[in-house]
Amino acid sequence: MNLTIPIRRTGVAALRCSSKSSRSIHIRLSTRLSPATTSALHTQTHRPQTQQQSPSIFHVSNRYSSHSPLSANSPATQRKPVTLQTLASLYRKNEPITMITAHDFPSAHVADQAGMDMVLVGDSLAMVALGYEDTSEVTVEDMLVHCRSVARGAKGAFKVGDLPMGSYEISPAQALQTAIRFIKEGRMSAIKLEGGAEMAPTIRTITRAGIPVIAHVGLTPQRQNALGGFRVQGKTSTAALRVLEDARAVQDAGAFAVIIEAVPEGVATLVTKKLRIPTIGIGAGKGCSGQVLVQIDMVGNFPPGRFLPKFVKKYGDVWGEAKSAIEKYAAEVKSRTYPAVEHTYAMPEKELEEFVRAVEVEEGRGVASQIEFTGGSVGVGGSGGTV
Repeated sequence: MNLTIPIRRTGVAALRCSSKSSRSIHIRLSTRLSPATTSALHTQTHRPQTQQQSPSIFHVSNRYSSHSPLSANSPATQRKPVTLQTLASLYRKNEPITMITAHDFPSAHVADQAGMDMVLVGDSLAMVALGYEDTSEVTVEDMLVHCRSVARGAKGAFKVGDLPMGSYEISPAQALQTAIRFIKEGRMSAIKLEGGAEMAPTIRTITRAGIPVIAHVGLTPQRQNALGGFRVQGKTSTAALRVLEDARAVQDAGAFAVIIEAVPEGVATLVTKKLRIPTIGIGAGKGCSGQVLVQIDMVGNFPPGRFLPKFVKKYGDVWGEAKSAIEKYAAEVKSRTYPAVEHTYAMPEKELEEFVRAVEVEEGRGVASQIEFTGGSVGVGGSGGTV
């Protein structure tokens, strides 16, 4: 039986256990325990054991490695999971839905802790996490690795995986196979794909298999070459009608929501009013049912001078803070001011003295062995003398 002992003060607790018999364990602690804990320990250590029970082992969990897990499962960080029903309720109450991208465990964990309703593992990770020039280079295997990482970090938010270019356009069957992998292997709650009316049969196939789909209309980055680059869509009456038609088509095909990107605010607002499902805007104004941004952009985790789309608001300066911290660390290492006393481990002075003596004795034995190996004759100063 393992028992983790709560320690009342912060610091390292040294716990030594030695079993004198199968019925008792003697414990010496270098820190004080509460009376309740002491009583509990006394009860546990003197409780008779049956033949089926192994001797009790009491320990305090301490960690001295260079890293520690950033757990997303601690009681203090748990939140009620967001579901499709949760999102539908927000939509009915006209409460804006929050969505942000994440591409790994830390970015997912902080988004979850910040209370995001949805987390999108977007193919934008091709640029912000993998250093590619655009999203066309990212593969399904790339996306699945990042999806799994995000799934471990976001336990409460509704998680959506973005199908990358080339993984769903050939046929509805291909799209369904990819979507299944995102749910089973990527541990996502839903998938996202780009396209309007032309993708309706694909969306219908995936949703009929029981996989939720969020569609993406307006500016579809995977089709930037066909669109003439990253350009605002729906700027004419005809183009705006096409955005509405696409949104209605994906809704009728079974999508539970639709992302509208880079569309004039008036167009996105009217489209939102004409739909029965939530719209998530990115560069589409505040008339949408919710908003999504790329996390790297909005937290400012990029060097000065990088281009930002007009719709991005920079809420922080993560790059500046991180760069400043790393520069300070480098300077302190160079000046030997880090690590300071409070960052190092100590040992009893007597033990240190004993260690020094042991090393000296060991080195003395090494010299003696060398003398014996050379036949007791050692050259001194190159003069050929003997000792």
